[in-house]
Amino acid sequence: MAQILVIDDSSFQRNKIRTVLETGGYELLEAASGYKGLEMAVADRPDCILLDLIMPGMGGLEVLRTLHNREMNVPVVVLTADIQGSTRQRCLQLGATAFVNKPFEESELIHAIRQALDGKV
Repeated sequence: MAQILVIDDSSFQRNKIRTVLETGGYELLEAASGYKGLEMAVADRPDCILLDLIMPGMGGLEVLRTLHNREMNVPVVVLTADIQGSTRQRCLQLGATAFVNKPFEESELIHAIRQALDGKV
C-alpha cells in the first residue's frame, strides 16, 4: 500500500482528501503546515506528497525548494485553488510532477497520484 503525505493547512481539505485516498486503498499521513510536512517527508519517506501551495509560514513552493535542495526524489502532486503559469513553471523546476486544481474531482486526484507513483507524469 502506497503511503501518501498530504500537506495542507485546511482541515476541511485534508478530511476530504483522506476520504478519497483511504477509499482508494492508500495509507495517509497528514501535516497541517509546510514545516511539519517537510519534517514528516524527511522522517517517513512517503511514496508521494500531495502539496498545497498557499499556507501560512512555510508555503508549498518553499517545501518544494527544500525537497529539491535535499535531492529527495519523491513525486509531488501540487493541489491548489489557483495557479498562474509562472508559479506552475517554478513548481515544475523544483520537481513537482503533477497539478490538480481545487476544488478537485475525486477521479482526477486518484489519477494524478497513480501516475505520479508510476512515474508517468
